[in-house]
Amino acid sequence: MGKPTFYITTPIYYPSDNLHIGHAYTTVAADTVARFKRLTGHDVWFLTGSDEHGQKIERMARANNQEPQAYVDKIVAGFKELWSKLDVEYSDFIRTSEDRHKKVVSEIFARLYEQGDIYKATYEGLYCTPCEAFWTERQLVEGNCPDCNRGVELLQEESYFFRQSKYADRLLEYIDQHPGFIQPVSRRNEVVSFIKMGLEDLCVSRTTFDWGIKVPFDPKHVIYVWVDALTNYISALGYGTENDELFRRYWPADIHLVGKDIVRFHCIIWPILLMAAGIDLPKRVIGHGWLLMESGKMSKSKGNVIDPLVLIDKYGVDAIRYYLLRELPFGADGYYSEDNLVFRTNVDLANDLGNLLSRTTAMINKYFDGRIPQPGSATALDQELIDLALQTPAEVERLVDAFELSNALVAIGRLVARANKYIEETSPWTMAKDPDEHDQLATVMYNLAESYRMATVMLTAFMPGFPARVWAQLGISDRSDLHTWESLTWGRIPPGTEISRGQPLFPRIETEKK
Repeated sequence: MGKPTFYITTPIYYPSDNLHIGHAYTTVAADTVARFKRLTGHDVWFLTGSDEHGQKIERMARANNQEPQAYVDKIVAGFKELWSKLDVEYSDFIRTSEDRHKKVVSEIFARLYEQGDIYKATYEGLYCTPCEAFWTERQLVEGNCPDCNRGVELLQEESYFFRQSKYADRLLEYIDQHPGFIQPVSRRNEVVSFIKMGLEDLCVSRTTFDWGIKVPFDPKHVIYVWVDALTNYISALGYGTENDELFRRYWPADIHLVGKDIVRFHCIIWPILLMAAGIDLPKRVIGHGWLLMESGKMSKSKGNVIDPLVLIDKYGVDAIRYYLLRELPFGADGYYSEDNLVFRTNVDLANDLGNLLSRTTAMINKYFDGRIPQPGSATALDQELIDLALQTPAEVERLVDAFELSNALVAIGRLVARANKYIEETSPWTMAKDPDEHDQLATVMYNLAESYRMATVMLTAFMPGFPARVWAQLGISDRSDLHTWESLTWGRIPPGTEISRGQPLFPRIETEKK
C-alpha cells in the first residue's frame, strides 16, 4: 500500500503589486497543513501560483512602459522571494501565462462551447477595472465600486457566456449531499442562499483587452478570469494532456484554501465548470476569515497593507508564522496589530516555549554534567505530564484535519505550560540538595527533555525553522528517528545523550525597541 495522497491549493495571487500579510496568512496556513500531512505519512502535493492576465495588468504595464509579461515577471519573482523567506515549501508554482496552463484552458473552453454550455451574446454592465468586477446599479455605493470606492465605467461588448444557471439545481443537490464540501458552515449557508436567489449566466470572454488566453475559435475574444484562473488547479496537474499522471494521482483536491471574499467563485463557478466538463469536484473548499486592520480589510487598492518582508527582517520567520497561525481562529476574522505580534512572541514563544528549553538545559548542565539522565519510576505528578504528552499528538492531528490551526497551537501550548508548571511543582533546585532525591531529580530532568522533544515534533509544521535549533541543544540533531511523528511515544531520548546549551530560541523583544 502506498501513502495516502493529499492535495492542497492556495488561490493564485494577482501580480498587480507585492503581496501583503493577509496573503501570507493563506499561504503559510496551506504550507503548514501540507507539512503536517507529510509529517503524518501522506504523499502531498501543494500548489500555489499567480493569476497574471486581465485588463488591469495590461493597463498597469502600459503605465510603467512595459510589456505585460515583463511587468508580471518582476512581481512574481517577488512572490517567490516572499514564500522562500516564509519557509513555504510548495510542490509547484503555476503561472497562468505558462503554455502548460493556456493549453488546458483553451481545450476546456472549446469543449464547453461544442457541447452548448458556452454561447455568444452581448453584455452590458458597470465595470470596476481595479477590482475586475461587474456591478449592478443597486450594488454601487454613491455611484462607485462597493469594494474599492472608485469609479466604474459602463461597458457594452460582444461576449461569450457560460450557462451557469443550467447547473444551479445540480450544485445545490451536491452541497446538500456533501455537507463538508464548503467550510465553515457559515460560508456554506451564504453560498446556498446566493444560489437560491438565482444564478445568471456568466460572462467568460472579453474583447476590450488583449492580455490573456485567446478563445481558440474566435481570437478577437480573450478568455475571461473565471475559466482562466480557476482552471489552474487542474492545469498544474497536467489535466487533459499526455502527461496527466499528477492529475490521476492527486485529483480531486482535498482542500482549496481561499479567503472568504472569493468563496463564491470557488463554491459556485468552479464546481459548475467542473460539472459541465465532467470532472470530479474538490473534496473541501475552506473559506478563512480576513486579517483585519483597525481601518478595515487590508487591500492593495486601499493602500493599508503590511509588508511581511519587513516583519520577517524585524522579528524572524518563526515568530511571524506562529503569530499568523495563532491569531486567526477558524472561520472568523482576526485583527493584525504589531503590538499583539510582540505580545505573542514575548509571552508564548520567549516566556513559555523558549524559557522551558533554557531552564531544562541549564538544570541538566548543572545537576547531571550536561547529559540527559536515566529516569526512575514515575510518580503521579510525573505521570500527569507523560499522559498529556501522549494525548496531545492525536488532539493536534484532529484539529489540523479540521483546519483549526490556532486551536492546534493552543493544544501544544498546553503541554508546554504543563511542563513549565511541572518545574515549579517538583522544585528541582530543592531536590538537588538532597542525595536521597537524586533518582527523582533524574526523572524530572528526563521528563522535561522528552516532553520538549515531543512538543517540538508537533510544532515542526507550524515553525519549520524551529526544530533544528532545538535538536542541537538537546543533542539529537543526528537522530532523525526522534524527529518523526512515529516517534511521539514516551521514552525515546536515550539516557546519557549529551546536550549542548545554546542561545535563547526567542529573545524577548523590548517594547521600546519595537
